[in-house]
Amino acid sequence: MASTSQDPISVTDERHDNSWSANLEKPEHGEDLDLVLDGAVQAVEYTVPGNHVNLVTHGEHGHPSEYLFEHIEAEFGETIEIEYVERCGCGGHVSRVQVLAE
Repeated sequence: MASTSQDPISVTDERHDNSWSANLEKPEHGEDLDLVLDGAVQAVEYTVPGNHVNLVTHGEHGHPSEYLFEHIEAEFGETIEIEYVERCGCGGHVSRVQVLAE
């Protein structure tokens, strides 16, 4: 799916030297899988090693292991660990990406 917006939606604009959550389940994320994938990569990039980011993804795209895990692993290789946490009451999913210490 191609991104429908003119400007990419930024998940964050600061480096997180703590564990945090990235909201990738807004209505626009449900309409655009590329937006979810781009936002997930950005969230991991902005997470300081030794911390994790919870990626909260829209339920519209199904279980994140079917589309997100392989994408994140291809981008970051062995510098991260990713695991499924739970399904949200709203239908979305939470996956945790641990950014390994350098």
